[in-house]
Amino acid sequence: ENREAVLNFKSNRLTEALEEANALFDGVSRAREAALDAQFLVLASNIGKEKANELHSEMSAFDSTAYAEDLLTFMGINRTEETDGDSEDDSGGFLPRDAWKKVGEEALKYFRRAPVFHFMLGSFKSEPPVPKQRIERQKKASRGKAKQAMPAQLKKMEESHQEATEKEVERILRILQTYFENDPNIPISFFDFVIDPNSFARTVENMFHVSFLIRDGLARIKLDEDELPVIEPTKPSGGAEEDSRPGARNQVIIRLDQREWK
Repeated sequence: ENREAVLNFKSNRLTEALEEANALFDGVSRAREAALDAQFLVLASNIGKEKANELHSEMSAFDSTAYAEDLLTFMGINRTEETDGDSEDDSGGFLPRDAWKKVGEEALKYFRRAPVFHFMLGSFKSEPPVPKQRIERQKKASRGKAKQAMPAQLKKMEESHQEATEKEVERILRILQTYFENDPNIPISFFDFVIDPNSFARTVENMFHVSFLIRDGLARIKLDEDELPVIEPTKPSGGAEEDSRPGARNQVIIRLDQREWK
């Protein structure tokens, strides 16, 4: 409704309307309200575009025709006199002999050194640029070496972890055998054997390593009179007999979280 007033360059009505729309948008909760906001945004964008087109940057555009007329006048050619005159023998529409010299002497005042020579419309002989020779880098060879080295590194790392696990399993087996040999009549509580009171992560690692002993038949877990698990090493002969019997070895999963560990 107030389009002309909004388009006035002295008016801030468009900015005030945008700020008011931003404040109203915080309370938008329905699709129709959002559609109205989008419609207002399109309208404000069009008005802003029109307002920007009407701005004056206070800069005069370069007029080549006016520049040429002023330059010819400076060189000593009067178009009016040539038009009014009957004969064209004196100048014939051409510049005086000292025209460019006069321009050069005037331009010399504004340059401390002579300008570099260059063609106004480019060089007369244009040759295509010489194509640069692409230097083939030996990336394929380096990539091949990297691919060959990576599996070796991973294999070495895997072997180191496997060796550490085997050593830890052997150490736990020796501890279990020592406890059992000292007093074979007293059962060893499984939880007392694997739980570290000061580290939950260490407790999980102990249970992980003990599982290898159970899997390989080097130890076995059974329930005592109180239905609590106890662990003991197996005898070499007894282990072979149990391995030969089908279903003698069972696999179980123990759930243990930090609350139960505490």
